[in-house]
Amino acid sequence: MRRVDYAARFWDAHAWSRTHEIEPAVADGFRVCLVLVDVQNTFCTPGFELFVAGRSGTGALDDNLRLCEFVYRNLPSVTQVVATLDTHLAFQIFQPTFLVDEEGRHPEPYTPVSVEDVDAGRWRIDPAAADALGLDHDYAAAYLRHYVETLAVGGKYALAIWPFHAMLGGVGHALVSSVEEAVFFHAIARGAQVDFQQKGSNPLTEHYSMLGPEVDEDMEGAPVGRRNAPLVERLLQFDAVVIAGQAKSHCVAWTIDDLLHDPTVQERGLTEKVYLLEDCSSPVVVPGIVDYTDDADAAFARFAAAGAHIVRSTDPIGSWPGTIAQVGAE
Repeated sequence: MRRVDYAARFWDAHAWSRTHEIEPAVADGFRVCLVLVDVQNTFCTPGFELFVAGRSGTGALDDNLRLCEFVYRNLPSVTQVVATLDTHLAFQIFQPTFLVDEEGRHPEPYTPVSVEDVDAGRWRIDPAAADALGLDHDYAAAYLRHYVETLAVGGKYALAIWPFHAMLGGVGHALVSSVEEAVFFHAIARGAQVDFQQKGSNPLTEHYSMLGPEVDEDMEGAPVGRRNAPLVERLLQFDAVVIAGQAKSHCVAWTIDDLLHDPTVQERGLTEKVYLLEDCSSPVVVPGIVDYTDDADAAFARFAAAGAHIVRSTDPIGSWPGTIAQVGAE
């Protein structure tokens, strides 16, 4: 983790674009959007709260090396970078602060919370958390039951208590330095502002996908969170949407699934626009506790079967299915 020398990179990018005659992004005939999901210190820097090690133990480190090389190597082809930022606060439904057992003890990180746990009273809303959020205690208790049941019925991951991570205002929330530097260089070289999209600060729902929350209504049908419909529409304006980031088993997988199942994407038959950089994402693995590698691989197999393209960062964009003879041809 280091400070990026923006002034130096500004002049470097200007010089590079002139020397190599790189055109501004606005002139692209075939438009490529690179979506970076949660490439933040909290997930990508060893020693931080949720470093995504994968089974290799160095997953996110290796992913980001390849990702940076991909950005620099494909400066003339990548039109726009969209970077999501997982963004959390002290009192949220997946934080240890939110729940207590019958003796008032908070759950440990990685504790799963099921419908059976809530019904048996093993976990319940901490009154202090309800007060901090201005929630009626009875409403909060009913909502917790509704929340875990909705996840179960929808076939989603059970509510998990996570270590505090990606805390707004903290260093863990920032992009990992090497990627931050690469996308800044791209922005200057191509004249294309990075589009930062924050997600995950709603206290009453998890938010793995950058496009929408895990639960969007309470037990009375009132909205809890909103789907990012404008972002979906914007992504569909590109000829190719390339997705990478962390973690492959959670926020990346949920984002891709959300995008491929979006009604607009399905109605227009646009799944072939989606490309997944399989060597720039790793699954959540905590030895002896959880290993989501198989879940992540199964999800990517489903995405490929649905029509998305699984590609590698080292393959030229122009060789990818659907982009042949189009990238750089204009």
